[in-house]
Amino acid sequence: MKIAIVTGGNRGLGRDAALALARHGVDSIITYRSNAAEADAVVAEIAALGRTAVALRLDVTERAGFVDEVRRTLKETWDRDTFDHLVNNGGIAHHLSFADTTEEAFDELMNIQFKGVFFLTQDLLPVIADGGRILNVSTGLARFTTPGYVAYASMKGAVEVLTRYLAKELGSRGITVNTIAPGPIATDFGGGVVRDNADLNAALSSQSALGRVGLADDIGGVVAWLLSDDSRWITGQRVEVSGGINL
Repeated sequence: MKIAIVTGGNRGLGRDAALALARHGVDSIITYRSNAAEADAVVAEIAALGRTAVALRLDVTERAGFVDEVRRTLKETWDRDTFDHLVNNGGIAHHLSFADTTEEAFDELMNIQFKGVFFLTQDLLPVIADGGRILNVSTGLARFTTPGYVAYASMKGAVEVLTRYLAKELGSRGITVNTIAPGPIATDFGGGVVRDNADLNAALSSQSALGRVGLADDIGGVVAWLLSDDSRWITGQRVEVSGGINL
């Protein structure tokens, strides 16, 4: 039996990843920053699939005590001292041009999207089982450019570099480290603009080889596969899951 930690597992891609993992027999600790009710609903959905999940509050900019809480949860719920998979999914976005990006917005993105991923992963290293998996979530915007996302995409580019270094440094423990890079997804991320703005949705769909924007459940199955034994020989890679946008 495998256990995954999925940050931002209360909604969007994180929720779908946790549900896909449950369908593949993987239990989860999902984290949320503010919406406990959403997280509890996902825990109930996972239970309905016959798997076990626990929701823990986590703000990656204030991580004190989180690892201890993970250790307690693992022991009390699964009688284990380690977990197997870490999905660094939680994050935010700002839509700001380069000229309009403030230091405050930049620092918030840095602290959550890059520094938070860096040091949360470092904090959890002693608790990740050898032979485990780490999966970071980037964005298609690290490959192609859309004005207004320069700071956000820059942080995700840093995560992609971090992924390669972690793959090299953790390979001796049999831990694989990869990145997925979704394209535009119709979720509430970024204020739900891709989902709710019909003109933007249509414009993005026209740029996709498959003629539509992504849905959250287009991503979860890929997450589950990359955390499975079937992908054991893949590490240090960026896997774009975008429906072929901007080819």
